[in-house]
Amino acid sequence: MYAPAPLRRQLNRSGLLLLGPAFVAAVAYVDPGNFATNIAAGATYGYLLCWVVVGANLMAVLVQYLAAKASIATGRTLPQLCREHFRKSTSTGLWAQAELVAVATDLAEVVGGAIALNLLFGVPLLLGGAITGAVSFGLLIYQSKRGQRPFEAAIIGLLAVVLVGFVVSTIQSHPSGSGIVGGLVPRLDGTQSLVLAAGMLGATVMPHAIWLHGALVTDRHWKSIRSASGRQRVLRATRLDVAVAMALAGAVNLAMVVVAAAALKGSGADSLDAAHTAIGDRIGSLPALLFALALLASGFASSSVGTYAGSVILDGFWQRHVPLAARRLGTLLPALIILAIGIDPSRALVVSQVVLSFGIPCALWPLVRLTASRRVMGDLVNRWPTTLTACLVATAVTALNVVLIVLTLRG
Repeated sequence: MYAPAPLRRQLNRSGLLLLGPAFVAAVAYVDPGNFATNIAAGATYGYLLCWVVVGANLMAVLVQYLAAKASIATGRTLPQLCREHFRKSTSTGLWAQAELVAVATDLAEVVGGAIALNLLFGVPLLLGGAITGAVSFGLLIYQSKRGQRPFEAAIIGLLAVVLVGFVVSTIQSHPSGSGIVGGLVPRLDGTQSLVLAAGMLGATVMPHAIWLHGALVTDRHWKSIRSASGRQRVLRATRLDVAVAMALAGAVNLAMVVVAAAALKGSGADSLDAAHTAIGDRIGSLPALLFALALLASGFASSSVGTYAGSVILDGFWQRHVPLAARRLGTLLPALIILAIGIDPSRALVVSQVVLSFGIPCALWPLVRLTASRRVMGDLVNRWPTTLTACLVATAVTALNVVLIVLTLRG
């Protein structure tokens, strides 16, 4: 977008022109998996689990900041750093699980987009999945042809659709202010609420966003991070970038829970299509339309970002570039097969979140270890309070995801 030279200089000094990478990573925090878990939480327990959304997004701020910081300090992506600083067996294991995570991620995004197209236009799920894959591939082609900034703008535009949709729905659902405030107090109500809380966390702190964020930063700021002063400047801008992007993602996630609590509690809505129907019956046709549009925008944006992350993972661990079309097809096929054989799409979304739970510690612990190493980070090494906080976050995330896996497998 054109701006007069004096305005551009002022924006540049303020760091606003450096914003963008975190917004692309933030798409992972409002993907269809978040829709499924947050809607289920609000519809089942009302405002009870609002605190989980707030806590998860506070964790996400630190995690995404460290992911960006590692690349600012080194000029390398997180997969590249793992390849360079860990034993080959460790690096290979990390790559294998990261690829599995990429497939599970794309499953959630494609299924979500397919459900949205079905709700909006009655498109069969299999065709909807193919359309979602094609649109996400188009976004990646756009990125390869036009560069990073236009791609960021396109993703931010889709993110804005999700945000506007839930802001309007929140207003029209007339939520209880006291209920929201009460939901910010940490508490649970039985085993199933713990499962949902762990699922909400698993759907929020996304491993592919951790692997990807550094690549977004280095692609955008590769010239600036060559010098010490440039690294400091980019790091300052990154703090703002991450804070604003995660705040918006957190607001969307909280709005999902609030809308479900205000409009769906007691409705028995246990799937995205049932939630769409209940929203239409209880709030009105406009919020139902906005819900479906938000789900569609989420599916399109998050699917393209997930495929981008898969490319970064393979290139970083093995120094091999796979054509975008091959990458897109490789992660799209499992999702299309699941849609073709008639597996319940909402159930597939839940299972994908369990698979993603395995990947979170495998991305988080290497990140904590690398950013705590002066040999790797130089002057940008974490201070000990940051490392301690990161270890606590990693421990909490790992423990809750283990709980999610165990309880889900028990049924």
